[in-house]
Amino acid sequence: MEAPEELLQTLTRVSSALRDGEVPFALTGGCAIYARGGPASEHDVDVLVRPQDVEVAQQAMENRGMSTVEPPEDWLVKAFDGDRLVDIIHRPNEYPVTDAVLKEAEELRVGPASVPVMPATHLLVDKLLVLGPHRCDMSQLLPTARALREQIDWDAVRRDTEHSPYAEAFLLLVERLGITEIRIQEAAEDPERGKEPN
Repeated sequence: MEAPEELLQTLTRVSSALRDGEVPFALTGGCAIYARGGPASEHDVDVLVRPQDVEVAQQAMENRGMSTVEPPEDWLVKAFDGDRLVDIIHRPNEYPVTDAVLKEAEELRVGPASVPVMPATHLLVDKLLVLGPHRCDMSQLLPTARALREQIDWDAVRRDTEHSPYAEAFLLLVERLGITEIRIQEAAEDPERGKEPN
């Protein structure tokens, strides 16, 4: 399953707009999961920016013909590329986006664009921290955990979500399903694997 072409086009426009506006950013959310080999996103484009860059980011989007609105939530701004939504997030899960956060991102190819993409561990932590009594569908997270499991630092996920009983329940589930087991048996059995030829 491929990410919709229109969403990838929006991602390219967003990336180009933010680079032209000299706004440090990183891709997060569903498109970032797709970039790292997870399920395709069909919803929106999510980018992280520092709080001090929000207005510049808004202006950069508007300079590309997108409209922006400030929703009731105080942790993001929304932009629209036609009918496609872009979330400009500056305080996900009650922590501010900083230079240190953005430095964790890795430049990856996503469709026609090359963009900084947040690590898989960060992506899963963010998804787990939005789980709650009114939003507790873990079925959407299981394919992500399966696809990205070898990229995820599971100890870090446990540490960063230890205050959430919903995250704890999900981590128990993936442990019982064997998803958190990293498959390194072949490398252990073949010590010559990966060595340079003489």
